[in-house]
Amino acid sequence: MERIGDYSAVVVGSGIAGLTYALGAAKSGDVLVLTKKSRAESNTNWAQGGIAAVVDPSDTVAEHVEDTLVAGAGLCRRRAVDLIVSKGPGAVAALMERGARFSAAESGDLSLGQEGGHRKRRIVHAQDRTGWEIEGALLEAVAASPGIEVWEHGFVLDLWIGPGPGGERRCHGVTFLDTHTGRVGLVRAGRTMLATGGCGKVYRYTTNPDIATADGVAMAARAGCPVVNMEMVQFHPTCLYHPEARSFLISEAVRGEGGVLVTVDGAPIMEGRHPMASLAPRDIVAREIDRVMKARGDSHVLLDVSGIGPALFNERFPAISERLKAFGFTPGVDPIPVVPAAHYLCGGVHVDLEGRTALPGLFASGEVAHTGVHGANRLASNSLLEAYVIADRAAALPPEPDTGPAPAPPRGPGDHPPGPDRGVILEHEWDAVRRLMWDFVGLVRSTERLRRAQNRLTLMRTWSEELYRASRPDTDLAELRNIALVGHLIAASALARRESRGLHQMPEYPDTQDPPAETWCTFDGRDAAVSLVPLAQEDR
Repeated sequence: MERIGDYSAVVVGSGIAGLTYALGAAKSGDVLVLTKKSRAESNTNWAQGGIAAVVDPSDTVAEHVEDTLVAGAGLCRRRAVDLIVSKGPGAVAALMERGARFSAAESGDLSLGQEGGHRKRRIVHAQDRTGWEIEGALLEAVAASPGIEVWEHGFVLDLWIGPGPGGERRCHGVTFLDTHTGRVGLVRAGRTMLATGGCGKVYRYTTNPDIATADGVAMAARAGCPVVNMEMVQFHPTCLYHPEARSFLISEAVRGEGGVLVTVDGAPIMEGRHPMASLAPRDIVAREIDRVMKARGDSHVLLDVSGIGPALFNERFPAISERLKAFGFTPGVDPIPVVPAAHYLCGGVHVDLEGRTALPGLFASGEVAHTGVHGANRLASNSLLEAYVIADRAAALPPEPDTGPAPAPPRGPGDHPPGPDRGVILEHEWDAVRRLMWDFVGLVRSTERLRRAQNRLTLMRTWSEELYRASRPDTDLAELRNIALVGHLIAASALARRESRGLHQMPEYPDTQDPPAETWCTFDGRDAAVSLVPLAQEDR
C-alpha cells in the first residue's frame, strides 16, 4: 500500500455534493477529489428533472415543506425539511453564480416545471439536462481552483480508521485503487467527505448509472457508522422499456407537462386512484403500475404524451427526444413504454445538518447520507437541493487537522493474482445479487421473501469479503463486495419494519404504526443489528 500524501480534506465522489464541498473546503486547505470513473460521471450528471426551490412569488416555503412532508409519509425529520427547503432560493442563486444556466421563460424569469407530489410549479431546470448543466458549472469552478486536485479512476476501497489524538476512533482518510495502474494508495486527511451517490445497481433494473454501487454506504457501515432507513428505496415509475435501452429515465416532468399513464390498450391507470392522478407521489404511482402489470400480465405500461404534442415535447425535453428518436419513436406523438426501476435511496449514512457522521473526521452528503428530509419517500427534485445545502454547510465548518503520528494503515485487499475463471464467477454473483434484490426486496415485500434474501445475501457477502481479502482487487470484485453488504443492510432493515409506509409495503402488515420510527442499523463485520427508534417529537 503506497502512501500518496496528506490533505486538509479528501472527497469521495464528483457529483453536486462532492464538488460543492470541495469548492468550500478549498478555502481552508488543499483538497483531493477521488472519483471512480471520469470526473463528469456521477448521478448528478444523469438528473433530468431539476432542483426544487421556491422562486415563484405565488409559491411559499410553507407549501414546499408541506408537500415534502406529505410525500415522506410521516417519516421526514421536520427540522431537516424546514432548513433545506428554506435554502432553496439561495442554492439556485449560488449555482447560477457559479455558471449554471437554467431555462428561462419568455418573461426572463426562471422557467419552472412541475413534478409528482408538488402542488406548484417550482422545479428549476435546464430543459431536461439539469444535472449535466450543474455538473459542468461545478467542474469548471473546480478546474479554476488551484487548491483542488482531482484524481480520476481512483476507486475508494475503505476508510482509514484509527485512534485520534485523544484516543477516540476517528477517520484519518481512505485507501483507494488506481484502476489504471492497479496500485493501492493511502491518503491521510483531516476531513473525509463521502459523496458517492446511491445504490441503484444493487437492483437488477435501475435508472442509475453503472457507478451507483453504494460504495459510501458500504464503507461507512464497515467502519461502524449507523445507517438509517435503508429499506426506503424509491422506485421511479417511468424507466424506458426497450430491449436496447439501458437505465434510461423518462423524467417525471413529462407527466408535469401533461403525460398520462395508461395500460397497453389505452385505459388510464391513475384515474380514480389518487387525487393527483399521474402526478401522485412516486411510491404510489410505481406501486400502481406494478399492480396493473401483474394483474394483466403485461410487461410494461405506456406514457401517453399526445396531449403534449411534438413541438413542446422537443423544446422542453430535447435529451429525451433525442433518445426516443434513436429507438424509433416520434417524440410527443408515440406513447412511451415504461416500467418502474430502482431510482433513489432515501435512507443512508446517518448525518446531522452539517453532514457530520457518528465518526469524527467523517462527513457525508447527497444520496449516500440520511438527513431525514426525504422520510419514507423522496419528493421529486429535492435531492439536488439537499446535496447542495448539506455539502455547503459541511464545507463552512472550521477545519479539523489530523494531528499527531499516523495510525497503523488499514488492512488492505489481498495480493494473490485472480484465477482464470474469476471473471465468470463474479459476473454470475453480480447477477445473482441483483436478481435476488429485485425479486425479494423490491416494490412489495413479505417476511418470507425477505428472510430468504437475508440468508442468501449473508453467504454472498461473506464469500465476496473473503475473496477480496485474499486476492488482488479490481472494480468488479470491490463493487460486488459493496452491493452484497448493502443488499444485506436493506433486507435487514426491511425485516425490522413491520408496517406499510411510503416506499416500504408489506401486505401482511398493511397498517402504518404510530409513533413513526426510523430503522437504525449497525454492522459488526458479521451481521447487521437493527432497532426501531421513534422519531423525535420535534421532528414529527
